[in-house]
Amino acid sequence: MAASPQNNIRNFSIVAHIDHGKSTLADRLIQLTGGLQAREMTEQVLDSMDIEKERGITIKAQTVRLTYPAQDGKTYILNLMDTPGHVDFAYEVSRSLAACEGSLLVVDASQGVEAQTLANVYQALDNNHDIVPVLNKIDLPAAEPDRVKEQIEEVIGLDASDAVPVSAKTGIGIDLVLEAIVNRLPPPKGDREAPLKAMLVDSWYDVYLGVVVLVRIVDGVLKKGQRIRLMGTNASYDVDKVGVFTPKMTDVESLGPGEIGFLTGSIKEVADTRVGDTITEEKRQTADMLPGFKPAQPVVFCGLFPVDAADFEDLRSAMGKLRLNDASFTFEMETSAALGFGFRCGFLGLLHLEIIQERLEREFNLDLIATAPSVIYKIQMTNGDEIELHNPADMPDVVKIEEISEPWIRATILTPDEYLGAVLKLCQDRRGLQIDLNYVGKRAMVVYDLPLNEVVFDFYDRLKSISKGYASFDYAITDYRVGDLVKMSILVNAEPVDALSMLVHRTRAEARGRAMCEKLKELIPPHLFVIPVQAALGGKIIARETIRALRKDVTAKCYGGDASRKRKLLDKQKAGKKKLRQFGRVEIPQEAFIAALKMDE
Repeated sequence: MAASPQNNIRNFSIVAHIDHGKSTLADRLIQLTGGLQAREMTEQVLDSMDIEKERGITIKAQTVRLTYPAQDGKTYILNLMDTPGHVDFAYEVSRSLAACEGSLLVVDASQGVEAQTLANVYQALDNNHDIVPVLNKIDLPAAEPDRVKEQIEEVIGLDASDAVPVSAKTGIGIDLVLEAIVNRLPPPKGDREAPLKAMLVDSWYDVYLGVVVLVRIVDGVLKKGQRIRLMGTNASYDVDKVGVFTPKMTDVESLGPGEIGFLTGSIKEVADTRVGDTITEEKRQTADMLPGFKPAQPVVFCGLFPVDAADFEDLRSAMGKLRLNDASFTFEMETSAALGFGFRCGFLGLLHLEIIQERLEREFNLDLIATAPSVIYKIQMTNGDEIELHNPADMPDVVKIEEISEPWIRATILTPDEYLGAVLKLCQDRRGLQIDLNYVGKRAMVVYDLPLNEVVFDFYDRLKSISKGYASFDYAITDYRVGDLVKMSILVNAEPVDALSMLVHRTRAEARGRAMCEKLKELIPPHLFVIPVQAALGGKIIARETIRALRKDVTAKCYGGDASRKRKLLDKQKAGKKKLRQFGRVEIPQEAFIAALKMDE
């Protein structure tokens, strides 16, 4: 494959809200340009993981290089990046956008602009992209292309008069999209003679090749056999193999400015290849590094424990393997009196947590328990130190704490008018502060500041259920704010259960504690003695439920005779139970933990 002239290269990504048809459009583009033969085509070619196919979402950004003979007689090289639409994977989107010069904005012609559409378009505009609007699903009876064009102009401020109408499913208008890419998006800039300067866009682990690194060449040429240096980690490697994805891995001699491809060089750990790093030649180094990306910051933490303690080592190795392919997932060991050995893991959001958990269970056959998700709190101590708290069980003594801050987010919610009241109530109940409310066509756009702590639990599920699935939600973390937060412990038979302790806002503590105690009362089976279940803030009990004792009928053998005989037997039983209660252990079944952690308000 000869290197093509730079003016004939187009790098573009596809951005859209979830389910607006990005991956299907990518399929059609691959099919039309002959990237794969008909027998190799599958649905959603670029969604390679089973979970992606089943859930119908894109998790990893994927790239593919297409060759397109345009109507003007020239042959163009199109580098397409299919990006995730989900808010948890926004960092995947930002990386992909940085490697491209333009974007296709796909909007569903029946649903119009959604919250995520906005977020992703603004990211593309921040990267100075030229944007081509594409109206998908025009074959649906509910499609209203003219209304959606107006909406794009109103909400985003993009000129949508020449938006390309397509149906990715049936293939209508795909050739128009290809012509628009060639004619309306700019070619990449870059100097072929300058020292090599390339951006590390992504990296993943391959069992045979070691780490495969996806790169976008900015200046210079990347060739096989070159010795390269990663400027961020200061590591050097020899390039074994250079190639492109068509979507199959295809080797090429070299990659020039503006091209996107991959390299391998016997790199052992994905952690060594930091995303956003600058790659240069060992001998002729480039003077300045590329700005790179902010590292993906985990925002949600939860403990993962094996149901069977014997699986701990398997869990450790499984996490190590997943970490090879997902550098945004962090974990460290922790122990819990109730659940044994496990890991405290950091995720980018709840969907990320769910997917990692599902991959661990499915790809490595593990049975796992996840503790309640929590966020990172910042604690200002009285002696001036600031510490980060990931696990409520590790909270220092209240006397030493000056103040606790929690992360807040700015959430944008788009909802049909009839559900607006319920959505506003949900946000108020979660301690939200309303920032803005206006209308986009028939739908209301609500902007709220919310504490992340209130959102990670089940906010998204509640939002979907009160709006019958029509509301869309997008958020970005803004800052930390001081809050009146307290640690609520759950005591069972006067013993604290560390896996169930949580940080809550003082105003919500009592309701949360009461709900938790009522739930545990149903879940813990009765023992031979009375068990109190209590919720406490420090030394103060705020809620209590009592699990009644199992009673054995000790007076059954008394038939007749004096009442004092029965009394004597009952007193003996009572004393035995009192003694039992002092020494007896309460066995809390694993199901009780799982159900208590899934507590709905």
